[in-house]
This record gives sequence, C-alpha cells and structure tokens, in this order.
Amino acid sequence: MFSIQGRLKLLFVVIVTTVLSISGAYARHSLGNELESSYRRLCEGVLTRLQISLPAALWDLDKAKVDTILDAEMLPPEVVSIRVYDSAVGLFSGKMRDHAGALIAPGPQLPPGATPVQAELVFREAGSGGTSMRPVSVGKVVVYFSRAQIDAAMASELTRKVVEVLLLDIILVLALSSSLRVVFQPLRQLRDGLFELATRGAEVEELPESRKDELGDVIRGFNQIQRRLTSTIARTRNAEEAARQSARQTEQALADLRLTQESLLQAERLASLGSLVAGVAHEINTPVGIALTSASVLKSATDELQAAVAADGVKKSMVLRYLETAAESSRLIMNNAYRAAHLIHSFKQIAVDQTSEARRPFALMAYVEEIVTSLRPKLKGIDIELRQEPGADGAAAVTATADIVLDSYPGAFAQVLTNLLLNCVEHAFEPEQGGRIEVRARLRGDMVEMEVADNGRGIPVDVIDRVFDPFFTTRRGQGGTGLGLNIVYNLIVKQFNGVISARSTVGQGTEFLLRIPRVTPQADSAGAAIAEGSGVAVQ
Repeated sequence: MFSIQGRLKLLFVVIVTTVLSISGAYARHSLGNELESSYRRLCEGVLTRLQISLPAALWDLDKAKVDTILDAEMLPPEVVSIRVYDSAVGLFSGKMRDHAGALIAPGPQLPPGATPVQAELVFREAGSGGTSMRPVSVGKVVVYFSRAQIDAAMASELTRKVVEVLLLDIILVLALSSSLRVVFQPLRQLRDGLFELATRGAEVEELPESRKDELGDVIRGFNQIQRRLTSTIARTRNAEEAARQSARQTEQALADLRLTQESLLQAERLASLGSLVAGVAHEINTPVGIALTSASVLKSATDELQAAVAADGVKKSMVLRYLETAAESSRLIMNNAYRAAHLIHSFKQIAVDQTSEARRPFALMAYVEEIVTSLRPKLKGIDIELRQEPGADGAAAVTATADIVLDSYPGAFAQVLTNLLLNCVEHAFEPEQGGRIEVRARLRGDMVEMEVADNGRGIPVDVIDRVFDPFFTTRRGQGGTGLGLNIVYNLIVKQFNGVISARSTVGQGTEFLLRIPRVTPQADSAGAAIAEGSGVAVQ
C-alpha cells in the first residue's frame, strides 16, 4: 500500500502527465492542421504556377525552359516528381528526386508513397488587334507530392512532447521528494513516537522542539500530550496500587467480618442454649423439690412406724395414718419424678440436636411439643396452641399417630422455632402480659408449611420489610442483637432450601410463614450456609 507521500507524488505525476498530454494532443492537432493547410497551399501554388509558366514553353517546344521551370518548382522537399506530357508526343520532360535528394530524370517507376496531382496545360495565343484566340490544350503536367515531411514533423512533435512530459515528471518527482521531505520527516518522527508511546508507555523520550514552523507546534503539542499521559499513567498506576491495597484490606475485613458473624451466631446459639439450661434447671427445681419433700415426709412417717413396732406400741390408727401418708408421698414422688424426667428428656434431645447438627428423620409436631416443653420457663403466661391442618388437596388432617415426618436437621429446626417463639415473647407482648401463640402445620405435596402466629402488638409497616436484615433490632440497648431472625432466615433459606415471610397488622399480631421441603436436600455445611446467608433482623 502506497504511503501518503507516494500517493501525492503519483497524483501530481498523473495530473501533470494528463495536462501535458492534453496540451500536446491539442498542439499536435493544431500542427497537423497547419501542416495540412501549408501542404494544400503548396500543391495549389505549384500547380497554379506550372499552369501559368509551362503552356507557353511547351507550345514552343522549348525543353530547356521547361527544365528550368521544373527545377525551380522542385525546390520544396514535398515535391518529389514533376512530369510534363505533350498532347502529341507524350512525355516531354520531367524531374524526380532520388534517395539522396538529387534531381534526376524520371524513370518508368512512380515515386513510392507519393500523391499524384495533375492539371491540364492550356495555351492562349494573342491574335491580331489584341484579341485572344480560343484556348488550346497543349498537354498536361503531373506533380507527385510526398507527405513524409508532414509525418516527420508530426513524429518529431510527438517525440518532443513525450520527452517534455517525462522531463517534467522527473523534475516534479524530485521537487516533490525534496519538498515533502520537509513535511513527512517530522511526521515520521511523530509516528515513531506514537508507536513507542503505545508500546512502551511513559518511557518514551520527548521529540526535539527545534522547529519554529507549524510542524514544530505539532511536535510541542505531542510532547505536551506525552507529558500529560505520563502523569496520567503514573496516577493510574498509583490508583491501581491503592485499589489493590484496598481490595486486600477489604478481603481481610470481609474475612474478619465473616469470622465475627460466625462468632456472633455461635454465641447467639450458645446463649440461647444457656438460657434454655437455666430455664430448664429452674423448671426442674419445683418437681425435684416436691419429690424431695415427699420423700422426707415418707421417711419421717416410716421412722415413726419403725419406732412404734420396736416398742410394741403399734396401733391400727397409726398404721392407717402411715399408709395414707405413704400413698400420698409415693404419688407426689412419682408425679414429680415423671415430670422432671420428661423435662430432662426434652432438654437432652433439644440440646443434643442443637450441638450435633446431625440429620435424622423426626416427627414434626411431636418434636415441636418437645421444644415448647423445654421453653416453658420462658413462655409463662403464654398460651401455646399446636395444630395440624388438612393438606392443600383437602385430605384429612394428620393425627398425632400419623404425624408429619421430616428427614432434616432437627437441631437447626429447633433453633428456628426457638428463635421465633422467643421473638414473640420478647417483642409481641409487654412484660407480665399474657398472650397466645399458634403453631400450625400442613403438608402440601412435598412441602411442609408452618405458621407461627401471635396476637401481640404487631410490626409497623416501615419495619416489616427489614425484619430479616442483619443486626436490625427495635430493642437496641435493651438486649436485642438483631440476630434472632437473621439465624432463622439463613437456616430456612440456606440449610432447609425453603422460604420464609412475615406479615403483620399493628395491634392484631404477627404471622411468620415457613415453607420447607419435607426431605431437605443435601447441603455441604449448615455453618457455611449460615455464614453466607443474606441478612435478617428481629421484629
């Protein structure tokens, strides 16, 4: 592909060649017309002069005079042969040119390439009294003209024009090469500088600014752009380094935040378990105390009876009173021991599930009842209603003997329900205020729907959309951490692969709707799911 300089040279050469060719063609055409006019005038002049001078000499049969006249007319090089014919004897006289240009007598062969032009010779002799006689034809003259001179002149003109065009083109190319070098040499420097600037960046040296013309202004502008680009590249590199440093700090902060979140979640779970332990311990204290008191009364009555037997002072009334005391004490001991055993069993199952994260099948409502039993110390004054409802297809409700069986993580489920119930206690009701919480469950195909609803104060409209955000709580500074419903959301969405939503009317209560698969899909880690879950908050 031609460079701009080469294309400019070619363009100027084509323009000059075209103009000179058109001018040469016009000049050649004008020269041809002029030569043709001269040729025609020459032919007409020669014939006219011969028609005037030859008739008298031919009438007198004066051959010397005829030869003299022919020699004079043979001077123009275009005339190559003249032949004079007498009307009586035929060829009377003639002249022709040989190859060297000398005049010789005409031979039998005609000149090659010559154009013959003939004219009749008429003699008019004057009569007596000045009257002329009638014209008499004395012969004819044939003149052979050659166009070689015209062709030579035309060829010479063509050669001259071609040489002129070539010389002008060569001079133009040399002049353009010399003049364009002044422009394109700085442009080449700019081009090389731009290529180096594109490949090497800020390491390119500045171009010399010695020129004082327009190209010097362009070079100075290029150097200014290079300096600015160098500054921009330096700032960009600094910004990139700062961005990488910020990214490393952000990654470290994110890792610390995840560790902190995991620690907070673990602390929340352990705090919940510790609160459960304290509540269960307090709840067990009553039946254990009653059993201990009953055992003490029974032992005292037994000791009294043994003393009477040893003294042989046993009376029927004493035996009857002892039997009554023993029966009552045994009943109290059995009832309270069973109650304590039931509390311990429920607490043991919930505690093991929350700490082991093991997966196993479990009956839903029976497990819910165990969770509620373990939370009784925290739910004093709250009426808890557990209910199973018909499925979506209108089938009969699952009875206690045909409970919904989940193949899932009971520990995580216990934490979900515990957080929801404690959330209701802490936020839905005033202290020492009674209330009602309903836990309803139904089976819809392979999905289990649970509703945890209370009749408490409800959630304001501007808060309901944020209850599942992380660290959001309406009890900031009053013991609220904002992680209760956060844990619930993460467990439902990430570990159980389900969904959870909340709806509320201020003054009429709040309802949480959970939809989880009856058979939970396999998950890599419940803890990872909790740590990676999106945020939630308390009511």
